[in-house]
Amino acid sequence: MTVTVAEVAPTGPPDAGNSRRPSRRTRAAARNSDRAPLGAVSGTGLGVIVIWLSLLVLLPLAAVVVKGSAGGFSGFWHASTSKEALSAIRLTVLCALAVSVINAVMGTLIAWVLVRDSFWGKRIIEVLIDIPFALPTIVAGLVLNSLYGPHSPVGVNWYASRPGILVALLFVTLPFVVRTVEPVLLALETDVEEAAASLGASPMTTFRRIVLPAITPAIVSGAALAFGRAMGEYGSVVLISGQLPHTEVASQYIYSQIENGSLSGASATATVLLLISVLVLAGLSLFRRWAGRRG
Repeated sequence: MTVTVAEVAPTGPPDAGNSRRPSRRTRAAARNSDRAPLGAVSGTGLGVIVIWLSLLVLLPLAAVVVKGSAGGFSGFWHASTSKEALSAIRLTVLCALAVSVINAVMGTLIAWVLVRDSFWGKRIIEVLIDIPFALPTIVAGLVLNSLYGPHSPVGVNWYASRPGILVALLFVTLPFVVRTVEPVLLALETDVEEAAASLGASPMTTFRRIVLPAITPAIVSGAALAFGRAMGEYGSVVLISGQLPHTEVASQYIYSQIENGSLSGASATATVLLLISVLVLAGLSLFRRWAGRRG
């Protein structure tokens, strides 16, 4: 009796080597489901969203860009690359980046303490973190100027200095990272951390290898919010900066241009800030997605 090759073919599951990877047909079906036509209710909701965002965001931004380029490319280039404009833009971007990095570290630490520890006064700290959301920024600038100004009761004079601007921006951006990281920490299961500790992993190793990858997307999201807020902040820095050339942020420079009747110059500087913000926020969004896939 002869046995053909087909009769002794392996009986294992088909495509065993590709069991962890979805087939092309599955991926195509998923893409087609995402592109399914919207229903009447969903289409109406999408239309309302587009109109609302157009009125509040797209049209004003387009008006700024058009006004900034009203004098042609040469006028736009001259207005946005003047010595005063470049100094204000450079100071604003550097302070916003520094604020984002500091908030990413300190905001994560504060969120960790609030979630993982219990102590007296915890609710008071929770309220204090949210105060910058409710407090008018000009009041924050007045308080900071009284505390760190020429008549400082603590002996620290940061009036008309870059450290004073940095402190003011840190004050108004404090809640962003804390409030984005805190719910993620609350949702994390501690079983894996306990297993790692039982296997001899140190607390720092457990945090670096297990917790940090899970909360990195939230940290980046909070840092992006802090960066965007710092780029456009005005009220909290207008008093403590002294409105001097070397401590003038972009929002102050734009306001001074408007007061001097140079609306096109103010719009050109605002357009440059808009482009920088879009590029930085897009980069942070890509990094957040990459970190989310790795986590």
